[in-house]
Amino acid sequence: MTRTGSFFEGFAEGADPELLQEAADRAAILLVRGARASDDAAVADRLVHLADTEGIEAIAEVWSGSPPDSLAGCLWRLYLLRSWVYADPAAVAREFEAGRSAAQVARVVAGVADPPGPDELRAMIDQVLGGIAAGDFADVLFRAAAFARVVATGRAALPGTSHDDVRRMLGLAEQLESAGHVELARGLG
Repeated sequence: MTRTGSFFEGFAEGADPELLQEAADRAAILLVRGARASDDAAVADRLVHLADTEGIEAIAEVWSGSPPDSLAGCLWRLYLLRSWVYADPAAVAREFEAGRSAAQVARVVAGVADPPGPDELRAMIDQVLGGIAAGDFADVLFRAAAFARVVATGRAALPGTSHDDVRRMLGLAEQLESAGHVELARGLG
Protein backbone atom coordinates (compact mmCIF):
# COMPACT_ATOMS: atom_id res chain seq x y z
CA MET A 1 0.00 0.00 0.00
CA THR A 2 1.37 3.39 -0.96
CA ARG A 3 1.39 6.02 1.80
CA THR A 4 0.58 9.38 0.27
CA GLY A 5 0.64 12.73 2.03
CA SER A 6 -3.14 12.58 2.57
CA PHE A 7 -2.77 9.31 4.48
CA PHE A 8 -0.73 11.02 7.20
CA GLU A 9 -2.88 14.15 7.46
CA GLY A 10 -5.31 12.34 9.76
CA PHE A 11 -2.51 11.55 12.22
CA ALA A 12 -1.14 15.08 12.36
CA GLU A 13 -4.03 16.22 14.55
CA GLY A 14 -3.64 13.45 17.13
CA ALA A 15 -5.11 10.08 17.80
CA ASP A 16 -8.32 8.96 16.17
CA PRO A 17 -11.08 9.23 18.84
CA GLU A 18 -12.86 6.15 17.51
CA LEU A 19 -9.69 4.05 17.70
CA LEU A 20 -9.00 5.35 21.21
CA GLN A 21 -12.51 4.45 22.34
CA GLU A 22 -12.21 1.01 20.74
CA ALA A 23 -8.92 0.42 22.57
CA ALA A 24 -10.43 1.61 25.86
CA ASP A 25 -13.44 -0.67 25.42
CA ARG A 26 -11.22 -3.62 24.56
CA ALA A 27 -9.01 -2.96 27.61
CA ALA A 28 -12.09 -2.81 29.86
CA ILE A 29 -13.40 -6.10 28.48
CA LEU A 30 -10.01 -7.75 29.00
CA LEU A 31 -9.76 -6.40 32.55
CA VAL A 32 -13.21 -7.54 33.62
CA ARG A 33 -13.80 -10.69 31.60
CA GLY A 34 -10.12 -11.73 31.51
CA ALA A 35 -9.70 -11.31 35.27
CA ARG A 36 -12.72 -13.52 35.91
CA ALA A 37 -11.30 -16.24 33.67
CA SER A 38 -7.94 -16.26 35.47
CA ASP A 39 -7.06 -18.91 38.02
CA ASP A 40 -4.42 -16.64 39.57
CA ALA A 41 -5.54 -15.46 43.03
CA ALA A 42 -3.25 -12.43 42.81
CA VAL A 43 -5.20 -11.06 39.83
CA ALA A 44 -7.87 -9.54 42.08
CA ASP A 45 -5.26 -7.74 44.15
CA ARG A 46 -3.50 -6.44 41.05
CA LEU A 47 -6.80 -5.25 39.63
CA VAL A 48 -7.67 -3.34 42.81
CA HIS A 49 -4.30 -1.61 42.85
CA LEU A 50 -4.05 -1.10 39.09
CA ALA A 51 -4.47 2.65 39.36
CA ASP A 52 -1.80 2.82 42.07
CA THR A 53 0.82 0.69 40.35
CA GLU A 54 0.26 1.11 36.64
CA GLY A 55 -0.89 4.69 36.31
CA ILE A 56 -4.00 4.04 34.25
CA GLU A 57 -4.79 7.74 34.00
CA ALA A 58 -4.49 7.78 30.22
CA ILE A 59 -6.94 4.95 29.65
CA ALA A 60 -9.17 6.19 32.47
CA GLU A 61 -9.40 9.52 30.66
CA VAL A 62 -10.74 7.70 27.61
CA TRP A 63 -13.04 5.59 29.82
CA SER A 64 -14.49 8.81 31.27
CA GLY A 65 -16.30 9.48 28.00
CA SER A 66 -17.79 5.99 27.88
CA PRO A 67 -21.50 5.45 28.49
CA PRO A 68 -22.40 4.43 32.05
CA ASP A 69 -23.86 1.14 30.79
CA SER A 70 -20.57 -0.07 29.27
CA LEU A 71 -17.70 -1.94 30.92
CA ALA A 72 -15.37 0.98 30.24
CA GLY A 73 -17.85 3.45 31.75
CA CYS A 74 -18.33 1.25 34.80
CA LEU A 75 -14.61 0.81 35.36
CA TRP A 76 -14.10 4.56 35.16
CA ARG A 77 -16.82 5.12 37.75
CA LEU A 78 -15.45 2.41 40.04
CA TYR A 79 -11.87 3.70 39.88
CA LEU A 80 -13.15 7.26 40.35
CA LEU A 81 -14.99 6.14 43.48
CA ARG A 82 -11.90 4.36 44.79
CA SER A 83 -9.67 7.36 44.08
CA TRP A 84 -12.07 9.61 45.96
CA VAL A 85 -12.21 7.27 48.98
CA TYR A 86 -8.40 7.13 49.11
CA ALA A 87 -7.99 10.88 48.59
CA ASP A 88 -10.23 11.93 51.49
CA PRO A 89 -11.27 8.93 53.61
CA ALA A 90 -12.16 11.03 56.67
CA ALA A 91 -14.68 13.13 54.71
CA VAL A 92 -16.07 10.02 53.03
CA ALA A 93 -16.49 8.35 56.44
CA ARG A 94 -18.29 11.44 57.76
CA GLU A 95 -20.68 11.46 54.78
CA PHE A 96 -21.27 7.71 54.97
CA GLU A 97 -21.92 7.93 58.73
CA ALA A 98 -24.41 10.76 58.17
CA GLY A 99 -26.34 8.69 55.61
CA ARG A 100 -26.28 5.20 57.01
CA SER A 101 -29.24 5.54 59.40
CA ALA A 102 -31.50 6.89 56.65
CA ALA A 103 -30.35 4.42 53.99
CA GLN A 104 -30.43 1.16 55.96
CA VAL A 105 -30.78 -1.25 53.06
CA ALA A 106 -28.08 0.43 50.99
CA ARG A 107 -25.78 0.47 54.04
CA VAL A 108 -26.13 -3.29 54.41
CA VAL A 109 -25.60 -3.94 50.69
CA ALA A 110 -22.50 -1.73 50.65
CA GLY A 111 -20.98 -3.90 53.38
CA VAL A 112 -19.01 -1.29 55.32
CA ALA A 113 -17.81 -2.27 58.79
CA ASP A 114 -19.42 -0.59 61.78
CA PRO A 115 -18.34 2.08 62.67
CA PRO A 116 -17.37 3.26 59.19
CA GLY A 117 -13.98 4.88 59.71
CA PRO A 118 -11.46 5.82 57.00
CA ASP A 119 -9.63 2.47 57.19
CA GLU A 120 -12.88 0.52 56.99
CA LEU A 121 -13.99 2.49 53.93
CA ARG A 122 -10.69 1.91 52.13
CA ALA A 123 -10.95 -1.81 52.93
CA MET A 124 -14.54 -1.93 51.69
CA ILE A 125 -13.82 -0.17 48.40
CA ASP A 126 -10.86 -2.48 47.76
CA GLN A 127 -13.01 -5.51 48.58
CA VAL A 128 -15.68 -4.29 46.18
CA LEU A 129 -13.14 -3.79 43.37
CA GLY A 130 -11.58 -7.16 44.15
CA GLY A 131 -14.95 -8.63 43.23
CA ILE A 132 -14.26 -7.71 39.60
CA ALA A 133 -11.94 -10.71 39.40
CA ALA A 134 -13.24 -12.89 42.19
CA GLY A 135 -17.00 -12.40 42.15
CA ASP A 136 -19.99 -11.43 40.10
CA PHE A 137 -19.49 -8.10 38.31
CA ALA A 138 -23.16 -7.20 38.84
CA ASP A 139 -22.61 -7.57 42.60
CA VAL A 140 -19.61 -5.24 42.36
CA LEU A 141 -21.79 -2.64 40.67
CA PHE A 142 -24.67 -3.05 43.14
CA ARG A 143 -22.36 -2.73 46.16
CA ALA A 144 -20.66 0.35 44.74
CA ALA A 145 -24.08 1.83 43.93
CA ALA A 146 -25.31 1.17 47.46
CA PHE A 147 -22.21 2.81 48.90
CA ALA A 148 -22.68 5.88 46.69
CA ARG A 149 -26.38 6.05 47.66
CA VAL A 150 -25.54 6.07 51.39
CA VAL A 151 -22.96 8.81 50.79
CA ALA A 152 -25.47 10.85 48.77
CA THR A 153 -27.98 10.49 51.61
CA GLY A 154 -25.32 11.58 54.07
CA ARG A 155 -24.35 14.56 51.96
CA ALA A 156 -27.99 15.65 51.87
CA ALA A 157 -28.12 15.49 55.69
CA LEU A 158 -24.93 17.46 56.31
CA PRO A 159 -25.02 21.25 56.47
CA GLY A 160 -23.12 23.18 53.83
CA THR A 161 -23.34 20.53 51.13
CA SER A 162 -24.48 21.79 47.75
CA HIS A 163 -27.38 20.22 45.92
CA ASP A 164 -25.02 19.59 43.00
CA ASP A 165 -22.73 17.46 45.20
CA VAL A 166 -25.70 15.39 46.38
CA ARG A 167 -27.07 15.11 42.84
CA ARG A 168 -23.71 13.99 41.40
CA MET A 169 -23.27 11.23 43.98
CA LEU A 170 -26.88 10.11 43.59
CA GLY A 171 -26.40 10.09 39.82
CA LEU A 172 -23.31 7.91 40.22
CA ALA A 173 -25.30 5.51 42.41
CA GLU A 174 -28.10 5.32 39.86
CA GLN A 175 -25.69 4.76 36.95
CA LEU A 176 -23.89 1.93 38.75
CA GLU A 177 -27.16 0.30 39.80
CA SER A 178 -28.58 0.55 36.29
CA ALA A 179 -25.38 -0.96 34.87
CA GLY A 180 -25.69 -3.80 37.37
CA HIS A 181 -29.14 -4.60 35.98
CA VAL A 182 -27.80 -4.51 32.41
CA GLU A 183 -24.98 -6.87 33.44
CA LEU A 184 -27.52 -9.30 34.86
CA ALA A 185 -29.85 -9.07 31.88
CA ARG A 186 -27.44 -9.35 28.98
CA GLY A 187 -23.91 -8.57 30.12
CA LEU A 188 -22.16 -5.28 29.64
CA GLY A 189 -19.98 -4.86 26.61
